[in-house]
Amino acid sequence: MTMYALILAGGNGTRLWPYSRIDRPKQFLSLHGERTMLQQTVDRIRPLVRPERIYIATGAAYVNLVAEQLPDVPRENILAEPSGRGTAPCIGWAALYLRRRDPDAVMAVLSADHRIERVDRFREVLGAGAALARQGYLVTLGITPTEPSTGYGYIRRGEPLAAGSAHAPYRVAGFVEKPNAERARAYLASGDYLWNAGMFVWRADRILDELRRHSPGVAQPLELIATGIGTPDERATLERAWATIENVAIDVAVMERTTHAAVIPADLGWSDVGDWAALADILPRDAIGNVVLGQHVGIDTRDTLIYGNGRVIATIGLENFVIVDTHDVLMICPRDRVQDVKALVAQVRRQHEPLA
Repeated sequence: MTMYALILAGGNGTRLWPYSRIDRPKQFLSLHGERTMLQQTVDRIRPLVRPERIYIATGAAYVNLVAEQLPDVPRENILAEPSGRGTAPCIGWAALYLRRRDPDAVMAVLSADHRIERVDRFREVLGAGAALARQGYLVTLGITPTEPSTGYGYIRRGEPLAAGSAHAPYRVAGFVEKPNAERARAYLASGDYLWNAGMFVWRADRILDELRRHSPGVAQPLELIATGIGTPDERATLERAWATIENVAIDVAVMERTTHAAVIPADLGWSDVGDWAALADILPRDAIGNVVLGQHVGIDTRDTLIYGNGRVIATIGLENFVIVDTHDVLMICPRDRVQDVKALVAQVRRQHEPLA
């Protein structure tokens, strides 16, 4: 069975505004290193999946950006969603193509905007997941938690499926939503819970079967979409079906309901780079805790992220702040308020729409 990859690259990245914008969100930016996050995602899987077997799901507005950044990926492998409808519809849509191309296809589903430090280990775990997927399991990679985070959902692991292997899999005993701080501490102490990073491996035909069984609101429109693939009416059929397809995440549509879910614990040095604080955590700091990209002169400034764009940023008496300076916007906020950037973007959109 040959391995394919679907990379989800349709997000807007609003929590990293103003560097990430609606016309060029974070997956298309170089946030750490010279390569963009999308390019780094493809680089990580290249030894396992050749470019012609990589598919990118994205919004119609980003198709040219994807093609520009990934010239080795065939243009026909860039799937332009008519609108954002959650992960289940776009995963099912991609699975239709893969099943048509290769009835035995195993597909890895990955996000375009994650950071993984231990790349070799990631490839090993992905390979182990593919082997398990060939047996009919729906495999998710569970990140070994490093702190009692309240920002991620969790996976509770059940009984082991194989003993003694390097990356031993477990049955999934349950998925839980983002917990409060007390519960997160209990999860970490138990050793039975893993972060849900939204990375999966399964057979294309298997995920379509599970969607039929558990999520008719997704599966029925997919059946209509399948009739149009390869015909002159393919796009029109897709758009007609997409207007009726359920807006739902694959976790809710399938993974929380199936009896065939498996999880492989993975210590990968993973981050979803979900906001400015998360980005600061993965970048080098100076002796007093500042993360500086650009030019900075400071007095009594510590534990602050300074993200510049050419101009010198000068500060006095700041601690635990985030400063982001682009060519047209300057944003300043306390580090413990970065979760409010999304709300700020909504307000900017109402008052200064071109800057959002």
